Amino acid sequence: MFNAINLAAVENPTKQVSVWMKLAKKIDWQQIIINIGGKILEIILFILLFWVIDRLGKRLIHHLFMTNANTSDTANNRISTIYTLSLNIYHYVIMFFGIYAVLSVLGVPVGTLIASAGIFSVALGLGAQGFVSDIVTGFFILLEDQIDVGDYVKIETIEGTVSAIGLRTTQVTSPDGTLNFIPNRKILIISNQSRNDMRVLIDLYILTTTPVQELTQVVRDTNTELVPKYPDIIGEPDIQGVTTQTDGTLVFRVQFYVKNGMQFAIQRDFLSAYLDAARAAGIQLPSPRLNIAPTHK
Repeated sequence: MFNAINLAAVENPTKQVSVWMKLAKKIDWQQIIINIGGKILEIILFILLFWVIDRLGKRLIHHLFMTNANTSDTANNRISTIYTLSLNIYHYVIMFFGIYAVLSVLGVPVGTLIASAGIFSVALGLGAQGFVSDIVTGFFILLEDQIDVGDYVKIETIEGTVSAIGLRTTQVTSPDGTLNFIPNRKILIISNQSRNDMRVLIDLYILTTTPVQELTQVVRDTNTELVPKYPDIIGEPDIQGVTTQTDGTLVFRVQFYVKNGMQFAIQRDFLSAYLDAARAAGIQLPSPRLNIAPTHK
């Protein structure tokens, strides 16, 4: 009896191996390899196709916007803003259809998944809600023309030039070269310093012994010589003369209104000219302090 049981135990694994071998022989491995290879080839072709479409579309968009470039800085900033946004939208659309095509090749029922309320709810919980919020906020920023590419802005603690406005983020380049990516939904307050003429204040620190009348004449002569060379200066410089700062120090103040974007260059040039002219006239001045402020006229 025990011998019979042992023989049965030995024969069962042998029979199982035999069964698996028979099943393996019935499988058309060649066809499976052909199918898998075909799927891989199809996926590669789709990826290449959408990559080519993406590249060609971006070139076409670039060509369309460059041919409509305007000599006006404001118009060009607006064109640059819409251009970068168009590239973003186009890229996301191509990427969506590319992923859809690849999943369809793999046999994933994409349409059913998208239509499923359960999957949609999970997607919202995993971050789609923030994505939608970014898009909506970015849309209203553009619709209300709050900022354009090239504008100098302050958003919360970040200050710099807007380099791109996308569906999800706004990019701001700080004066030190740092590129900041700000999610659109985080943008609550925007201080745009590129929409109005800029007021430039140059405060020349003076001594109690400084000959004010001579300094005034030096500044006037300098303005007469330099202002015609700077078409971005709006109106005549306002020589406000001697005033005091909050700490009680005396300054000789000159105020300019200039076109936005030129304030730093004009400030630098006129300050240097004032100092050189004062030295040439034998007027001794302490170190100056600079002040630039955006303002409505």
